[in-house]
Amino acid sequence: MAEEMFDICNEQDEVVGQLPRSEVHRRRLLHRAVHIWIWNSSGQLLIHRRTASKDEYPGCFTSSASGHLQAGEDYAGAAERELMEELGLKGALQYEVRLPGSSRTSFEHTVLYSLRTDASPQPDPGEIAELIWHWPAELVAEVRAHPERFTPPFCELMLLWDAQHA
Repeated sequence: MAEEMFDICNEQDEVVGQLPRSEVHRRRLLHRAVHIWIWNSSGQLLIHRRTASKDEYPGCFTSSASGHLQAGEDYAGAAERELMEELGLKGALQYEVRLPGSSRTSFEHTVLYSLRTDASPQPDPGEIAELIWHWPAELVAEVRAHPERFTPPFCELMLLWDAQHA
């Protein structure tokens, strides 16, 4: 199986080249990722625990769905693809925010989308070990108390959400 190719970006999120996933991660080069937050009608946020087999942050909690952009892919297309691949869901995704790539986001320029739905997700067992619905205030407290249990981009997104909703 051929290794995924990622776009390498500069600080302005402009593509400056392409390299295999392993090389991008090894060299900590700026690249692109999407996160999708699914909210239910009760106001809870769906998060998932990554499988133990993941090469980065195994067993950590993260957004409802998330993933890297493939070389040449745009953020919106990647978000739709990840939502379907990881959770078997489709829907009208809403753009929320963009975080610049840095060590705090695992060198990922990160774009967050959201979806409000009560549809039942069908998690990909190769990606997702567990799904949990969480009240956002409780989740913020968990992120603050135990950031090591979460992926760095998710921590940044959750703390930004908290600052905007304080």
